[in-house]
Amino acid sequence: MGNVGSNSRVNNRRRSSGSGRRIHPPPVRPQPEITANQFIYPAVTTTPHHNYSDYYPPPPMWGRYPQPQPQPQLQLPPQPMPYVEHQKAVTIRNDVNVKKETLKIELDENNPRSFVVSFMFDATVDGSITIIFFAKEGEGCILTPMKEKTLPPVTVNFQKGIGQKFKQPAGTGIDFSVFEESDLVKVSDMDVYPLAVKADASSRDGDGSNETLTSGKTNSQMTQAVFEKEKGELRVKVVKQILWVNGMRYELQEIYGIGNSVESDLDGNDPGKECVICLSEPRDTTVLPCRHMCMCSGCAKVLRFQTNRCPICRQPVERLLEIKVGSEAEE
Repeated sequence: MGNVGSNSRVNNRRRSSGSGRRIHPPPVRPQPEITANQFIYPAVTTTPHHNYSDYYPPPPMWGRYPQPQPQPQLQLPPQPMPYVEHQKAVTIRNDVNVKKETLKIELDENNPRSFVVSFMFDATVDGSITIIFFAKEGEGCILTPMKEKTLPPVTVNFQKGIGQKFKQPAGTGIDFSVFEESDLVKVSDMDVYPLAVKADASSRDGDGSNETLTSGKTNSQMTQAVFEKEKGELRVKVVKQILWVNGMRYELQEIYGIGNSVESDLDGNDPGKECVICLSEPRDTTVLPCRHMCMCSGCAKVLRFQTNRCPICRQPVERLLEIKVGSEAEE
């Protein structure tokens, strides 16, 4: 009996103590907040086991993603400069020469509405000059008048002499009002030139009829021109000049710089006469097609192997033409 009672009292105490008194865990104090410092870096703690990929990126997978390899470039050998042909000019005797810069039209004295042609010319022999309006050049340098009925050709004989002036006879001029302006200022599709001047080196028989005009057997010079309008007035503009010598046709081209080489009154030290490369020898070689006479023959022979550009205008050179002028040509 006594044992049973004691046990029950102990159990009651335990129940009463458990029900009346609760045990709470100790309170957790908040930790102070740590602010980042830009000048202080946490130390890296090493561990016995670390992963390599945490610190370095994985290497590229060359087997799966091949990188393009640079292709070798072929080195082509340098191209040699084109060879430029060097020729020597052939001297042709021109017995009569019309100075194209002096070619102009003047009022006709007998008809104020018409105009006549005038110019300066040189002649070493006697000959004749023919004025043809609307002329077409045919085979053998024969000029055919296309408006012969309204504007017949006019032929005038001359004697040899230097610095002569030619003027078309009065009453034989051209009246521009009866023609369209488009017919006067350009060459037609049929190669008809509004004005042509033919100077023959020998006198013709007769009075310049069609038979003697179109014979084409004498040596002659032909100047073909058009008219241009400047400040409301028509003026003559030379298009080309042609030489017909011994059955051969030559088209005259102006050479830039040849005047300095042939003028004997210039000082020998004049820079206009010297080669632009060596600056010592006189100029005697022309560059084609730009027609600059700017070099001596010695420098031209070297230039044709080194470059194909003109020393003056830098245009491509097709040919080099050696021209002996003055006393050199007569030797």
